[in-house]
Amino acid sequence: MIGTQVASTTSASLLSTVVAATRRIVEVRAARRPRARLEADARARVPRCALFVEALTRSNRVNVVAECKRRSPARGVLRDAYDVAVIAREYEAAGAAAISVLTEPTFFDGDPDHLAAVRDVASIPVLRKDFIVDPYQLYEARAIGADAVLLIVAALGEPALRTLLEEARALGLAVLVEVHDEAELDLAVSAGASIVGVNNRNLRTLDVSLDVAVRLIDAIPDACVAVAESGLQTGADLVRLRELGYDAFLMGERFMTAPRPGRALRDVLEAAAVAAGRESSG
Repeated sequence: MIGTQVASTTSASLLSTVVAATRRIVEVRAARRPRARLEADARARVPRCALFVEALTRSNRVNVVAECKRRSPARGVLRDAYDVAVIAREYEAAGAAAISVLTEPTFFDGDPDHLAAVRDVASIPVLRKDFIVDPYQLYEARAIGADAVLLIVAALGEPALRTLLEEARALGLAVLVEVHDEAELDLAVSAGASIVGVNNRNLRTLDVSLDVAVRLIDAIPDACVAVAESGLQTGADLVRLRELGYDAFLMGERFMTAPRPGRALRDVLEAAAVAAGRESSG
């Protein structure tokens, strides 16, 4: 049923469909768990905002944010055996800088409980990756143990982006602001983004091209942390983009389709070290 739904919306606007579904999900969750109670739960958690930023900006390593994602709208189910706690332990042992967890349920088979499970077993910082459109989701992110959240410019526009960015920071959360083109990058910078993620996947067509990251890097202010997302496959990809100026890399499908996600991450990091060695010796 979900596969049919995704196929029918891909040619139109997957993004607008997901956003509409998310707004409805927030209404249902807010009715079940009133915001006053959620805020009390959020106060019991202390996000590690500084640790997230530090993890993305270490200069002596290739910083990979490894993702837990069961389903992709473009490829369907990526992983049948989806135990996020096991995957998170593998990622951390393999050298991940941070872990991203998809919590969107309708199109990605995610759940906020998945992030809570990761936070319980991982000492490295955790990013909530979802289509955040309402402040309720920010309190929810803090309550389940997120250290950072994703805000997607294409899903929000500048007024909502600015408001959610300020509210997330007030809650102590780091914010990765995702862009897809020059216009969205301008909006992100204008709104005050300090961590900018360039998504190489067009959320409306699902096409992927690393040329997007290559094209946008010079327009990202030096003061911003630059993160490349989607379409990354090899250690050479990471070294190439790192040489251009990217601080960190968000990777998911490459690991989720491997028999051992942690081993796949280790292989990529080892290949990146080899490729970097060739670059320096050349």
